[in-house]
Amino acid sequence: MQDNRQYAPATLRNRDAILEVLLEVLPPTGTVLEISSGTGEHSVFFAPHLEPRIWIPSDPNPIAIASITSWQQYYPSDNLALPIAIDVTEANWSSHPSIQKQAIQAIVNINMIHISPWAACLGLMAGAKSILPVGGILYLYGAFKQNGEHTASGNVEFDASLRDQNPEWGIRDLEQVIAVAAAQNLTLKEIKPMPANNLSITFKVAV
Repeated sequence: MQDNRQYAPATLRNRDAILEVLLEVLPPTGTVLEISSGTGEHSVFFAPHLEPRIWIPSDPNPIAIASITSWQQYYPSDNLALPIAIDVTEANWSSHPSIQKQAIQAIVNINMIHISPWAACLGLMAGAKSILPVGGILYLYGAFKQNGEHTASGNVEFDASLRDQNPEWGIRDLEQVIAVAAAQNLTLKEIKPMPANNLSITFKVAV
């Protein structure tokens, strides 16, 4: 068995705190689509704790898909689906066959919006509107500015390092993200402070 597992040190630091929030905000049953699953470490940790929900990981990067698959081989779970390739910047990603076969009740997106172009946030919100039912949940986790200001001095340096890597990346203004969500019929349900100057943001599809 070829080991293609990738490792993200932040996962071990944040997974328990995120799981605690997911257990509170996710519907008790149904299918959860994770957008931008990265290494796959979150998916193999969350899935067994979230049964009977089904967890579908996804990522646009073939290296990430290989990593997710390898992690699943080491830590299989009956409710964890094979990863699918999704790029939220593509206009038709929400029509992916694997998505159409499932009744997606929630979308989870961890640490993507600040490490991707703004188009990824726009695509995520538009796709959530097209996939989720009324009452469906969109959960975001990551670093955000509030009222145009960084929430901690460490985030100032983090933001600068992101923009050095790619000018299209960077910590986003939470109010702008909320406005984009509202334009797609996603209403803000909760903002929860998290460790390491991050936030959990939960949206719900309005009637």
